[in-house]
Amino acid sequence: METQQIKETIQMIREENLDIRTITMGISLLDCVTGSMADTAQNVYDKIVRVAADLVPVARAIENEYGIPIVNKRIAVTPAAMLAGADPAPDFALLAQALDNAAKAVEVDLIGGFTATVQNGCTKADLALMHAIPAALATTDRVCASVNVGSTRAGLNMDAIKLAGEVVKAVAAIDPKNAMKLVIFANAVEDNPFMAGAFWGVSEGDVAINTGVSGPGVVQRAIAGKPDASFGEVCETIKQTAFKVSRMGQFVGKVAASRLNVPFNIVDLSLAPTPAAGDSVAEILETLGLSHVGTPGTTAALALLNDAVKKGGIMAAERVGGLSGAFIPVSEDANMIAAAEKGQITLEKLEAMTAVCSVGLDMVAVPGDTPASTISGMIADEAAIGMINNKTTAVRVIPVPGKGVGESIEFGGLFGRAPIMAVNTGDASVFINRGGHIPAPIHSFKN
Repeated sequence: METQQIKETIQMIREENLDIRTITMGISLLDCVTGSMADTAQNVYDKIVRVAADLVPVARAIENEYGIPIVNKRIAVTPAAMLAGADPAPDFALLAQALDNAAKAVEVDLIGGFTATVQNGCTKADLALMHAIPAALATTDRVCASVNVGSTRAGLNMDAIKLAGEVVKAVAAIDPKNAMKLVIFANAVEDNPFMAGAFWGVSEGDVAINTGVSGPGVVQRAIAGKPDASFGEVCETIKQTAFKVSRMGQFVGKVAASRLNVPFNIVDLSLAPTPAAGDSVAEILETLGLSHVGTPGTTAALALLNDAVKKGGIMAAERVGGLSGAFIPVSEDANMIAAAEKGQITLEKLEAMTAVCSVGLDMVAVPGDTPASTISGMIADEAAIGMINNKTTAVRVIPVPGKGVGESIEFGGLFGRAPIMAVNTGDASVFINRGGHIPAPIHSFKN
């Protein structure tokens, strides 16, 4: 980096909430599989503790040496349903506990990969893992779960989507905060460093480092400095800013990988907001000229932002992956929270926005009496957007028992506060109960 770019980056860190949102080590656990889940769980613990022993110390050393905040240190592992091996009745509670104990032993914030990929069908192990998710999230502190229920290539597994709605309800019934650690995907990617949906795909190597960068405040400040700019000029400004942000992610990731003696994999270019003032994706959209997020024009503004971030970032990094774009979680974005509390943004508008941004309905709190079939319908809608548009979409929805529209739930820290949002009261149960598969779209056949 040139001297001027270094000075600008330092200013971004000090004044504009620029940070490395996560450094995530991906670890393959396929070599841990045995005929017994108890033995597999022990192997899993041993490998994670051995391979990731220096991850957090190295990340802290980089923070101290370069003055670059690394907010989260995380691990992503092979989808856990694939670790059942020859065990005829795998006890996934043992595996969840092993993952949690390993995460605590190496002091990472979260570990992702309590995952089933069921877009084309469910094995007995997949079903066992999905049924185990409520208890697993209730009895662990750092384990995150995900299920991939659809893809452009495979279509939508509606049986899995029905079960996923029931699982979300069961998780929240124990403690709604546990639902923050569960994501239902379509077109999930194998190198995502962001939680709760991170897992380490079977096509990845044995171990590698991914980084996720974030700087909504940096982008907002850059746009605010050009209030009369045309759309072309705005796009150029965002691209230049994303380039600098992504360059920092590449630098930190390569330094960390070198010190850990493992490969460096990808930079995820996502703009991930927090409840902190000046760290909001919604504020970027409002700076573009919208009175509030949710105003007509919001989806177009988000599409502009998402595309410009990717164009700028992809030129800065050797390899770009993960989700890469703008996140729109409700509870983790101060301006999004304000708009939801005032009724200025609805679930329907959020769904429209997910067609042009990263992921989907994220950190959305809904009334506790929302039926499981309605949640399954929300999952199906998001998965359909992902399937048709060949993009990753997801649902991280939180039914809050005993609470209704107008109330809120406090999560604290980076997770913020979620207003309970109104859900359409129509009945989707007959549709969801049809079962079977929604076929892949015609444009998926490209061989």
